[in-house]
Amino acid sequence: MDETKIYSSEDIKDALIEKIIKEVAFSLEEKGYNPVNQIVGYLMSGDPGYISSYKEARTKISKIDRTKIMEVLVRNYIK
Repeated sequence: MDETKIYSSEDIKDALIEKIIKEVAFSLEEKGYNPVNQIVGYLMSGDPGYISSYKEARTKISKIDRTKIMEVLVRNYIK
């Protein structure tokens, strides 16, 4: 099956956001934090202090608009 698959730029951006969220969650978990609590705290407050700088997690998540992160999370949840 050599069918060509076309991806929209939105699909690619969403996939990148998902990848970053997973990387950040893994980094937080490695440091002993509850990744759900930390990410929710960051999304609700906008305070990057909720995200550890371990493995550049804070830098990675700060590059993405918080609203876009929430859109991707909700879209994946209701699929």
